[in-house]
Amino acid sequence: MRRLYFLFLPVFLFVLWLVLNESLSAGQIALGAALALWFTWAASRLRPLHARPRRLWKAVPLFLHVTVDIIRSNLAVAKLILKPGRNEFSPGFIMIPLTMRDPHGLAMLACIVTYTPGTVWVDLTADHRLKLHVLDLQNEQHWVDLVQQRYERPLMEMFE
Repeated sequence: MRRLYFLFLPVFLFVLWLVLNESLSAGQIALGAALALWFTWAASRLRPLHARPRRLWKAVPLFLHVTVDIIRSNLAVAKLILKPGRNEFSPGFIMIPLTMRDPHGLAMLACIVTYTPGTVWVDLTADHRLKLHVLDLQNEQHWVDLVQQRYERPLMEMFE
C-alpha cells in the first residue's frame, strides 16, 4: 500500500498543479513535478506511525451500521429541533470505557462518533475513557453498548 501511496500522491499533485495553473509549459511541468515529489516526501515524514489494518471486510458492515445510525440520528435531531411543542430533550455527558489502544482505530472511532448528529467526542482520558456529549441522553447504557459493541469492536478487529 505504501508503494501505491508514493505513486498516487505525486501523480495526483502533479496533475492538480497543471490543472490549477491551466498551463502545459515546460516551466510549469518542471515546477509541478518538483513540488509533487517534495510534498510527497514531506508528507511521508509527518506520519511516522503507519496504519496496518487487517480484516478489511469488517469495514463493510461497519460502514453500513454507521450510515444507518447517521440517518436515524439526523431524523431524531430534526424531530427534536423542528417539533415546537417538544423541548423535553436532555443533553448530557457520558463516560464510556474503551479497550482499543490503536491510535488509527481511535481516530476512526472519533470520526464515526462526531459524524453522527447529536453526538460529539469531547475527550479521551488517560485511563482510556471516552467523554461523549449526547444531545438527548435518555439511557446511558444504550450509548455505552452502542459505542463499545457496534463501533469499537469492529474497529479493534481491523486495527488491533
